[in-house]
Amino acid sequence: MESGPRYIGIDVSKAHLDVLWLPIGEGWREENDEEGTEGLVKKVEGINPALVVLEATGGLEVPIACALGAEGLPVAVVNPRQVRDFAKATGLLVKTDALDAKVLALFAQRVQPTPRPLPDVQARELSALLVRRRQLIQMLTAEGNRFKSTPIATLRREIQEHISLLEERLKKLDDDLDKRLRESPLWQEKEDLLKGVLGIGPVMRYTLLADLPELGNLDRKQIAALVGVAPFNRDSGVLKGQRHIRGGRTRVRSTLYMATLSATRFNPVIGDFYQRLCDQGKPKRVALTACMRKFLTILNSMLTNHTTWNPAFKNQLTSLDFQHSC
Repeated sequence: MESGPRYIGIDVSKAHLDVLWLPIGEGWREENDEEGTEGLVKKVEGINPALVVLEATGGLEVPIACALGAEGLPVAVVNPRQVRDFAKATGLLVKTDALDAKVLALFAQRVQPTPRPLPDVQARELSALLVRRRQLIQMLTAEGNRFKSTPIATLRREIQEHISLLEERLKKLDDDLDKRLRESPLWQEKEDLLKGVLGIGPVMRYTLLADLPELGNLDRKQIAALVGVAPFNRDSGVLKGQRHIRGGRTRVRSTLYMATLSATRFNPVIGDFYQRLCDQGKPKRVALTACMRKFLTILNSMLTNHTTWNPAFKNQLTSLDFQHSC
């Protein structure tokens, strides 16, 4: 075998797993089933890679990534858009499963994304429950609107019965979410830390634990970029463009927005920071975005250092924080 670090790219489809590893450039195909996954893991272990990269493909990659991660192999599940942009930049425009595996291996070798801890079985189940919770809330909203606009008494009674049923299911789902968190010692520790933060409610806690397992394992810049609250420069020559946030995990960012909005009213640390930015003439939308990033940074630091919320965090919020956030 070639000496030096080895990088593996795996293209996942419903039927097959196409694999290629560098620097030797050798590839093979496995069936995407239990037997094929077991064979894949054994071969990858034999190669002893520095990094294995898969694309996020709507859930097809999860069993493979978990199987590799369970054996202690370094795995990174990356954004497909990043890989496509990388392929265009390197001139690899033809698309087949085998070539996609090659692109992923090259991406692993040249970009070297940091392996991310994947949610365990409990986290994936919790994420699915959160999706169902959002669906129930959407149905409740729709039925509530229909109730208001329906003039027929019999239909209003029928709609009200459905609303009562949905509310009962929502309550049971919330009870199930609480139970699942209490059954996980590690998550209980994280939840206890988050419970002490003004502005963080049950939905925000569940979302952070299920959809942002990296919280507490990355530095402030990495976690901000992962969520999508890190500003990107738009400069060219002497032109200094406006900074904008983009990308990241939309579900987490949307929930963080609502939590931060609440924190600006009820959490003195975030509220004072928000007011100070507004007093400096910053637009409210920009100030709120800065608070989102600052709130996330503090939460990340809390879980990293296993510390509770401290009012002394207020002393750490300086004008420099705004420059980093916007």
